[in-house]
Amino acid sequence: MALPRSFASLLAIFTLIAVVGSGIALWVGRSETSRSNDEAHIQETDDPGFREQARQAGIAFHMDFLPAEQGANFKINLYDHGCGVAVADYDGDGHDDVYFTNQLGENALYRNNGDGTFTDVTHKAGVAVGDRVCVAAAFADYDNDGYPDLYVTSTRGGNILFHNNADGTFTDVTRRAGLVHVGHSQTAAFFDYDNDGYLDLIVTNTAKWTSDPYHSAAHYYTGTQRFSDLTRCPVEHNLLYHNKGDGTFTDVTEASGLKGKGWGGDVAVFDYNEDGHLDVFVTNMFGASQLYRNNGDGSFTDVTKEILGRTSFGAIGSKAFDFNNDGRLDLFIVDMHSDMWLPYWIDPRGDTTDDLTKKYSHVLGPHYDRGYRAALEEKGLQDAVHFRYEDVVFGNTLFKKLPSGKFAEVSDKANLETWWPWGIAVGDFDNNGYEDIYISSGMGYPYGHWPNALMMNNGNETFTDRAIPFGVEPPPGGIYLAENIGGKRAARSSRCAAVADFDGDGRLDLVVNNFNDRAFYFRNRFVQKNWIAFRLTGTKSNRDAVGALVMLDLGAEKMVRQVHAAGGYLSQSSAIVHFGLGDRTDIERVDIHWPSGLRERIDHPAINARYHVTEGRQQSERAG
Repeated sequence: MALPRSFASLLAIFTLIAVVGSGIALWVGRSETSRSNDEAHIQETDDPGFREQARQAGIAFHMDFLPAEQGANFKINLYDHGCGVAVADYDGDGHDDVYFTNQLGENALYRNNGDGTFTDVTHKAGVAVGDRVCVAAAFADYDNDGYPDLYVTSTRGGNILFHNNADGTFTDVTRRAGLVHVGHSQTAAFFDYDNDGYLDLIVTNTAKWTSDPYHSAAHYYTGTQRFSDLTRCPVEHNLLYHNKGDGTFTDVTEASGLKGKGWGGDVAVFDYNEDGHLDVFVTNMFGASQLYRNNGDGSFTDVTKEILGRTSFGAIGSKAFDFNNDGRLDLFIVDMHSDMWLPYWIDPRGDTTDDLTKKYSHVLGPHYDRGYRAALEEKGLQDAVHFRYEDVVFGNTLFKKLPSGKFAEVSDKANLETWWPWGIAVGDFDNNGYEDIYISSGMGYPYGHWPNALMMNNGNETFTDRAIPFGVEPPPGGIYLAENIGGKRAARSSRCAAVADFDGDGRLDLVVNNFNDRAFYFRNRFVQKNWIAFRLTGTKSNRDAVGALVMLDLGAEKMVRQVHAAGGYLSQSSAIVHFGLGDRTDIERVDIHWPSGLRERIDHPAINARYHVTEGRQQSERAG
């Protein structure tokens, strides 16, 4: 969502749009021809990295935006946040499948054929929807019957729970399950907050940023046009549903303490204090995000100031993972809205003298210090969204967990300040033993192009963006959409991504849902290195094993991975826990910490294989 430079400049933006319509010039630093040639070269080379092969693999999904809201009539509202992607093995054949959500038109479910190619089974499965604006999706086996069910969030169209019928089809059981909600929802994440063996559900909500006029043909409500209107919208709160274990849920939001402050976006679920209870981090699009400690009695306490201190002001995506192989989960947050001080008519790739990967001390970035009026306008924004400077950082934040249990903010040291970021997808893409980060980025029309980031982990607590040499940038087909908007070229931009080893070769692939564009499927073609993976099934714990930790003991080195709930922003990656090993050939032991409290150990497992581990069994099954 585009935060304007100021209230005054916002009015100027819409005045200009009204006058010139869609005739806004977008400047580029390199020609489309040279970009396309680069892309062709990347696809043909044998260099290590990713190869975009969605069409070859059978993925034809196209996310369609609402033209009256985000085309030539660009408005300041959350319709520009796009739609999500979720990964899970919905049919239990051992291969991860993919589900995309859409704004205008149907969602899509692609079944993995077992070799990294896919078949569209949307209509057969009964999950097309198509009668509302969909936002995100999350798979979860909420009834522990062995088949992942599907929850879909919506902008004022009603969220949906689909029950998996175990025959390749799904049934809408929203009302029967007690999950009817119509609002402005974002992320949904299933996790077992009370450790009773059943997955509960948290849903983040933003605010009532649509008005009552309903467009029946396109199934949407008119969104706000001006930022000043957006900030006055009544906030909507998060929802926490308790799973009763009989296929139904109860709303326990008030008693839980997880209502939040409104404008909730993403969720990171992890046990930050290692007390055996899953805690919750919720990003806030306007102000400080919140870290909630699970008290173990059904309630949560906001401990943000005590544990993290200042958090990103305009946070979108978040992810908990161990970035430095010290055996402790860290927390990374990306901040889109603090980067919106740059107006759309400036090309961020070369037509500004301002530092785009620097944290500034105010929302208006470098403009705050350039005049008295800017300070007054920022004060107006502060009063509108009620943030305090002492609570926020204007940029990305990486919280490194220390041996003491406290966290230190190290994003600048780690080289993780990026521009216009949306979602986070984490995985060891080159299998060197350290987890890397894909950051979906860019605004799209009427803004200029900004590339996605592929932050490769250097193994020394720093990252380097290798998006271009490793085939992620420039986008397939160049930096512009195939179709013009209002007769003008429109920059490509991505919103969210998910990670899985779709073809079973021990290398993690990427699937990306883009804004008003076709989806990307990046096949991993890095040099083969050693690896090991685990698929966990809970018995005393929830069947999906969400929250379980797998820890590798490599002697002097420790690695930890978590079975994640959905998260990263409108996304859900594979539940299979993957470790790159590089040249390491011996694992002394594997320790599994189940949510139930059970601890299990596997000594000296063979590498370059995937294991299926069922809680409470002495033997693990090698899957490949």
